[in-house]
Amino acid sequence: MRVVRLSDIEIQRELGTLAGWTRKGNALVKTFVFATFPKGIIFVTRVADAAEDMQHHPDLDIRYTKITASLSTHDSGGITQNDIALAREMEKLAAE
Repeated sequence: MRVVRLSDIEIQRELGTLAGWTRKGNALVKTFVFATFPKGIIFVTRVADAAEDMQHHPDLDIRYTKITASLSTHDSGGITQNDIALAREMEKLAAE
């Protein structure tokens, strides 16, 4: 089932509740910074498990202690509630 893309206003409203996340085109983007490379990889592993459970997978770029996440629902051509939900989950995982 195709998920409905959020409107520009809905995206801006959601971004107001997601510290550090920005919109770049049709994606939500944030760079997480960790104290060490292994801590970043632990985060990536937790994100992978959560993404599998949600059946919604982020694009992740690993650069030493910086992990950049890009969230977009490709089937819907943009940002959906699935991306918002995964962003919120990633925030929880980063705080652990």
